[in-house]
Amino acid sequence: MPPSSEHAQEALRLRTLMLIAAIAAGIVLCYLLAQPFLPALTWAIALSVLFTPFQGWLESKLRHPGLAAIIAVVVIAFIVVVPVIFVGQHLIGQAAQGAQLIETKVATGEWRRAIDAQPRLASVAVMIEDELDLPTTVKSLTTWFSTTAGAFVSGSMFQVISFSLIFYLLFFFLRDRRGVVASLHHLSPLSREETENLLLRVRDTIQATVYGTLVVSIIQGLLAGLMFWWLGLPAPLLWGVVMAILSVVPMLGAFVVWIPAALFLALEGSWGKSLILVLWGMLVVGTIDNLLRPVLVGNLLKLHTVLAFISVVGGLMLFGPAGLILGPVVLTITTVLLEIWRSRSADDLGTQ
Repeated sequence: MPPSSEHAQEALRLRTLMLIAAIAAGIVLCYLLAQPFLPALTWAIALSVLFTPFQGWLESKLRHPGLAAIIAVVVIAFIVVVPVIFVGQHLIGQAAQGAQLIETKVATGEWRRAIDAQPRLASVAVMIEDELDLPTTVKSLTTWFSTTAGAFVSGSMFQVISFSLIFYLLFFFLRDRRGVVASLHHLSPLSREETENLLLRVRDTIQATVYGTLVVSIIQGLLAGLMFWWLGLPAPLLWGVVMAILSVVPMLGAFVVWIPAALFLALEGSWGKSLILVLWGMLVVGTIDNLLRPVLVGNLLKLHTVLAFISVVGGLMLFGPAGLILGPVVLTITTVLLEIWRSRSADDLGTQ
């Protein structure tokens, strides 16, 4: 090969390496730019995948993608926001009532009488009274809890902005979904068939994760509500629905309801019922999420349960609430890319 040709090849390789480095740096910077919006982006994409058929149906009726997307976003917001308001109102009200009840029981000494009825716990009461000014401590804690719970459930300004951002992004993902898919096909280094397969697998993963989460949440709410009914707690159907909705939210769950309920039972002297509720909540309601969700997601995606478990739980640990979707999606993308690499390697060997 002539020297000039070798220099040209070296220059081409150098430019290719520089381009790869620039692309890698750009991807990292883009990720850092998008990181603050990652939860909103994730849930907007998930909702757009779930409601694309509805958007398509609206477009067929209205013949205007923008108007159809507006109507779809309003409907989706209604489906999502109404349960949040429903749960929020009940939790705020019950938090205030519960805090007042605890404060009253401590101030009147009713909690001490309940413990005195259990001789084995009398020493615990003495120790608590020796170490703490219990009425003052409880009053401070209940005031803090009521204020914090109300602010958390009703939503801070940041939460309102994040919620609004989800629906803002959702509008564009629905309206411009064909353009987004076309851009992905154009930019992807994979063939059109490979890219289409990758997108379909990601769609299936999102649907499986969301539907699996909904099924598990319904089961958790049902099991917790049944225990409330069996223990004679008030409004078991209502609180079962509330716990089911809370179970959908990553980092929250049914424990937000059953832990205070167990505390109330203990303060009333129903120690056996309180212990039963705690054990049921921890060992059954709390554990079924981590056990059943990976099984459902794994079956829907034809993944081994261990891989599904790692993708869901590891995703939550790595990405926070958005990891519920991102964990399985990352695993799916990696799996598909490995399958493509294996297929190409087999084709290369076959042509030699």
